[in-house]
Amino acid sequence: MTSATTLLELREVDKSFGWLRVIADLDLVVREHEIVSVIGPNGAGKTTLFNLITGIYRPDSGEIRFDGRNLVGVAPHKITELGIARTFQTLRLFLNMTVKENVMAAQYGHTKVGVLRSMVRTPGARREEKEIHRLAEEKLAFFGDRLMGYRWDQFAYSLSYANRRRLEIARAMATQARILLLDEPAAGMNPRETHEITELIGKLRDDGGYTILVIEHDMHVVEGISDRVVALDHGVKIAEGSFDAVATDPRVVEAYLGLRKAETK
Repeated sequence: MTSATTLLELREVDKSFGWLRVIADLDLVVREHEIVSVIGPNGAGKTTLFNLITGIYRPDSGEIRFDGRNLVGVAPHKITELGIARTFQTLRLFLNMTVKENVMAAQYGHTKVGVLRSMVRTPGARREEKEIHRLAEEKLAFFGDRLMGYRWDQFAYSLSYANRRRLEIARAMATQARILLLDEPAAGMNPRETHEITELIGKLRDDGGYTILVIEHDMHVVEGISDRVVALDHGVKIAEGSFDAVATDPRVVEAYLGLRKAETK
């Protein structure tokens, strides 16, 4: 059961690039411990939505509030520190770092010991480094043997595609996030891997305690994970509700069928 407490809220958010309006007066609410999926054809504004929430883009108008705080104008690294972390449609790992180092790297924005004390290895610096190692191991343990044991010392480039996806999620978790923004986590996966990532997203909420906002094209994944679904088309919210209600909404069907007709011409 989801909590009634609103964690993330967008109010009348608008964003244009020149003459192109990519997000139009968007209202969106994500409550604590919900999984909300955002769907829509290519060009619907889904990734732009994530870029607005994480401070990469600034909205032309409207408010983006996280736990009651307005995020508009807040730097991206500060937004991460507040508890919002994301993954990307195109993987962005440190391929020449080990699995464990990738997750540790996400924590250094939260360190309190300064550069000088880190260099001379004061007791405080050693304690903080030990805690960084411990937290990295804890987050990796969430994924079972997929990212455990000998894999800690493997370079990220040696991982399978599916395990790279898992590692990117582990790195997002290590930022001490409260909400995870997952951008097409099942992209490029085979049916077995897609089933596993669907189960993982549910586990992130049920066992990890995370709130999740996810962009996904695979409707089997959306159906399997979502408390609510929001459909966008050209930056406009055209439907919101349960998976069944949104998937059968005439406006959503038209948006997807219109795309397919255009692709076949």
